[in-house]
Amino acid sequence: MSNPVFDLLISARWMITVEQDGEILEDHALAINNGTIVALLTPSESAAATAKQHVRLDNHVLMPGLINLHGHSAMTLLRGLADDKALMDWLSNHIWPAEGRHVRDEFVFDGALIAMAEMIRGGTTTINDMYFYHGAMARAGLAAGMRTFVGASILEFPTNYANNADEYISRALDERREFLGEELITFTLAPHAPYTVADDTFRKVVMLAEEQDMLIHCHIHESAGEISDSMRDHHQRPLARLKALGLLSPRLIAAHMVHLSDDEIELAARHGISVAHNPSSNMKLASGIARIPQLLAGGVNVGIGTDGAASNNKLDMLAETRMAALLAKVGAMDPTAVPAATAIRMATLNGAQALGIADKVGSIKVGKQADLIAIDLATVETAPVFDPISHVVYAAGREQVSHVWVKGQALMAQRQLKTLDEAQLIASGRSWRERILAGDQNA
Repeated sequence: MSNPVFDLLISARWMITVEQDGEILEDHALAINNGTIVALLTPSESAAATAKQHVRLDNHVLMPGLINLHGHSAMTLLRGLADDKALMDWLSNHIWPAEGRHVRDEFVFDGALIAMAEMIRGGTTTINDMYFYHGAMARAGLAAGMRTFVGASILEFPTNYANNADEYISRALDERREFLGEELITFTLAPHAPYTVADDTFRKVVMLAEEQDMLIHCHIHESAGEISDSMRDHHQRPLARLKALGLLSPRLIAAHMVHLSDDEIELAARHGISVAHNPSSNMKLASGIARIPQLLAGGVNVGIGTDGAASNNKLDMLAETRMAALLAKVGAMDPTAVPAATAIRMATLNGAQALGIADKVGSIKVGKQADLIAIDLATVETAPVFDPISHVVYAAGREQVSHVWVKGQALMAQRQLKTLDEAQLIASGRSWRERILAGDQNA
């Protein structure tokens, strides 16, 4: 019997599977058919294998694609518009007014495409987003070929998108129907935060999440001010309020979760919620240092996000993974807190678990879909290589990501985008800069 001919064979110097912390396979290969990993081949087996396409990565790490567990992709068009501000000043006096002047369907589509190009070039294969004009975000995800979770923002106050909470929800569900059946597109319910969403709306979100089998994505415990305001307005901390409203469950992805007591960490673990840790955004907005070692030790699933480019200002998951490891060490005053292998798992498999797709992606395993990235370590910045896992977290930069695949489709090869036109996106960014500046001057 002749050997099978695979659609795609990827052989690599090192392979980080993330199936087990610290597992590195040397000189192995992945065989892929119809976007799914069908075989993990030893050096001798890969030498005898045949494929329609064979990608040889002689100096590279091959690993699961990075999962950005919290972002606002369209806000790329507001990158650098209002820096070095406190959170509520930044939102109330700069970001929300700018969004009111400019955010429409076209803004979201163009901004999301720029964000996705940046994320792909940095090794991100999945984005868990939260914004408005959800159809535009979904279309951008399909155009880029990224696995896209479209967070349907819900607020009590009016924006260009809707006038009240009921209208946000109604429009989001209408837009969701258009993309049912698209494997790479998943809609989530995204009540913005406890300080912008009322009790009745949270109850409705919980009910709809159960009825429609949807995840919930919400900013929670991001700043000390949020907690003090909750004590003033509701006589309890936000997480306690959300528990009483039924929001705490494995469906919930809680973004930030910076200010937590020991009891709240135990509460998060007991209810199976996932945390999206955003280290750079938390530092830039001076929100604080999240208690990541304690969350992990307590059994809470923690992934990593970039937040939006307006508050980071990079959508660089490799940088966030490094920052997550380093910030945990200094926050705990413990150099063993969040080792490199743990940080990689947070950026991959933990994110997949939070999104309910750990059976499909997040690690290298036969039967999972081929969401993969390659990182070239044959550079002076990463020479010599003693430990590829350490290098991915502490030494490599996003410019060393050479290849990106989602479901076996190449989104980037040899640093060249395959689904998006980089020059066109740069021109789009320049055009939006002029429009935003002109709008601000006329405000």
